[in-house]
Amino acid sequence: MYIDHISLMNFRTYPLLNLPLTPGVTVFLGSNGVGKTNILEAIDYSANLSSHRVSNDAPLVHVGTDRAYVRTRVVRGGQQTIMELEIAPGKSNRVRINRAAPVRAREALGINHTVLFSPEDLQLIKGDPSNRRKFIDDLAVALRPSVSAYVSDYERIMRQRNSLLKSMRGRRTDDTDLNTLRIWNEQLSLAGAHVLQARFRVLALMLPQLQRAYDQLTDGAKQLTFTYDSTVFPSISAQVLGKAALMSVDDIRSAMMRAFDEKQGDELDRAVTLVGPHRDDLVLELGGIPAKGFASHGETWSYALALRLASWYVHLEDDSSEGASPILLLDDVFAELDTARRARLGEIVASAEQVLVTCAVHTDIPDALRQGMHLVKVSPATAEAVDASELALPATEARPTYRQPGA
Repeated sequence: MYIDHISLMNFRTYPLLNLPLTPGVTVFLGSNGVGKTNILEAIDYSANLSSHRVSNDAPLVHVGTDRAYVRTRVVRGGQQTIMELEIAPGKSNRVRINRAAPVRAREALGINHTVLFSPEDLQLIKGDPSNRRKFIDDLAVALRPSVSAYVSDYERIMRQRNSLLKSMRGRRTDDTDLNTLRIWNEQLSLAGAHVLQARFRVLALMLPQLQRAYDQLTDGAKQLTFTYDSTVFPSISAQVLGKAALMSVDDIRSAMMRAFDEKQGDELDRAVTLVGPHRDDLVLELGGIPAKGFASHGETWSYALALRLASWYVHLEDDSSEGASPILLLDDVFAELDTARRARLGEIVASAEQVLVTCAVHTDIPDALRQGMHLVKVSPATAEAVDASELALPATEARPTYRQPGA
């Protein structure tokens, strides 16, 4: 799978951009702040319908305009698909597929697959649980786009249930209130059961791939594992994750309904939903202890990279057909790594059908990615392909005159 053309209109800093792309390695080179990341963000958005940098769509739209457009041509197994996303903050985003009539943006899920590495990935280890929940859910949706509907339904129903709990707070409840709450419990437990089932299955697939990825990036001296900290079940360790992944939706739903009954008093007192996947966390462990708060900076980076590599491996294991391999996006990652991890990561990802890399200094590019790479020079609001022959030299021989001041 690869993208051979991307067009942006009023997306971030680009009033208009038309850029052809090719399979293999493409490096977007330019000073910090000129818009390299914006291009990768647009490509990743076309696959996942969300940004890795912001929680809402408003910052994606160029200042002074009310909507943005991202148009990609995806090639998968020799078949081309043209997709044009319309991003309209405050309204429903739409997509046109192969120039057909616009449909809701969710219809674009599954056309393009990406795995994005970025400095923000450190928050998967160091940040709050919402980062880890989003990571799991995004992978689950990428593998099975139908999961997106359950995630959306769950969030919508939870907001309505919370509104009911707030209206009941501080006053005497009657049978009508409790019956209404019961109805919301039933609806939320159904959507939540589907979300939890998808999470358990994805985590079961990821567990062996995570250790594999960490071993490739490091000397493999430490064991990686995780525990799913649930509000519905006792904590689910790696040892029982396989059994959890086999649970039916009905079994999970019944467990959620029991948890609602047990927590009803607390929920009425606090006027908020305390049970469900929105309150869960993935406790990442390194060498038998939680990585958060205990791992060194280097270990944290390696763990974050291993999570992304593991998600790529899960994609490959899930669908090995021609053109199914996701596009790899590496956003200013190599500048954050030491020489050894930079070289190892470069060797691992070099085999992908398409790898798109951003960097400010060409000497950050590992040697494994230099052979036959393509170069796009990025400056404010523009990006164009240029001759990469000089930069194709090994990093140790590259001339330092390319280094940006202060880098």
